[in-house]
Amino acid sequence: MIPDETLYRRYLGGDDEGLNALMERHGDRLTLYLDGCLHDTHEAEDVMIEAFARLIASRPDIRDGGFRAYLYKTARRLALRLLARRRARQTFSLDELTEEPEGRELVEQTVQAAESGRILRACMAELRPDYREALFLVYFEGLSHAEAAAVMGKWEKQVADLVYRGRNALRKRLEQEGISHAHE
Repeated sequence: MIPDETLYRRYLGGDDEGLNALMERHGDRLTLYLDGCLHDTHEAEDVMIEAFARLIASRPDIRDGGFRAYLYKTARRLALRLLARRRARQTFSLDELTEEPEGRELVEQTVQAAESGRILRACMAELRPDYREALFLVYFEGLSHAEAAAVMGKWEKQVADLVYRGRNALRKRLEQEGISHAHE
């Protein structure tokens, strides 16, 4: 597999296929990550596209091994801004409460087909947000602790602690749900 940074350099050199390959490789997983923050698939897709648009517009110099961390950090910042704007204009509405669960169910059905997957997702949703984010970046996205730290704006040791504590909290939740083989 061609490294992300090589594809990115190809794009910078004028080969649009490099960018297409990066979007194909990271688009769905980045959207899934953002949906965990935003709880809205359509907004997550919009933020994913905006993160790539920022990459296109700014054309940053990315060091080897840093592409995915840069992309996720950019997307995370955009999602946090969106959440802040959402909170600033948020008013309580029963309409929103009736529409949101259907969207969540659709996402869960699409992303997690198996029962154990749905339980995992539900247990992940109950974790502290920083635990959930650290676990997602390290285990689902395969980022190193250093890369996850760059995305989250934390020290590498802090991420290691979050992963350790999050894994223990998730294990306890899974055991409460009857999944006793919840190991690392």
